[in-house]
Amino acid sequence: MLNQLEIEESEVPKMCLDLYKEYGTTMAGLKVLGYEFDNDEFHEYVHGRLPYEKLKPDPVLRNLLLSMPQRKIIFTNADKAHATRALNRLGLEDCFEGIICFETLNPCSDSKTHILCKPSVEAFEAAIRIADIVDPRKTIFFDDSIRNIASAKATGLKTVFVGNSVLVPGADYALSSIHNIKEAIPDLWEDNKDEKLEPLVQQAAVAGMVHA
Repeated sequence: MLNQLEIEESEVPKMCLDLYKEYGTTMAGLKVLGYEFDNDEFHEYVHGRLPYEKLKPDPVLRNLLLSMPQRKIIFTNADKAHATRALNRLGLEDCFEGIICFETLNPCSDSKTHILCKPSVEAFEAAIRIADIVDPRKTIFFDDSIRNIASAKATGLKTVFVGNSVLVPGADYALSSIHNIKEAIPDLWEDNKDEKLEPLVQQAAVAGMVHA
């Protein structure tokens, strides 16, 4: 892949980080810079080097997700193969109604086409349409990215910043651990509420939306 893109190996780490910060993913940034490549080959190259064996089943999170009565949807910048593999390793493959992923947002495989992905507001608006969410205010988005949280809030979603208990701009809740959902947002388990919230989970280890 490095040879195909004619990028010096020594430049790769900094370039990847800079593009991720600017465009949301390295792939999206490369496309903006004018690089042409096959999307599937890029994903296979990048994800084929990941240590999936380090991901272990998370029964605590699994039980929490299964106990939530709302629809739950994964929303990730990754391709479906990577998202599915990660969920299988975590033991969460049957906890979600569906996966909104790279292929969902970018159905055209043209090597020249720019990539639609988080944190762009357009990506969130597309995900909301695809998930058939009528009222974003009744949907909770979980993510560990400050930029993604801000964009989600801009589209009207309720937001949960995961990985730190300190609120960031645009976050309605902040959790040091995803395992703390029930203590922080007990309304998700209260069926007698007139208005229930539903989750949209972004993929970090897990990411996503919960919709009421």
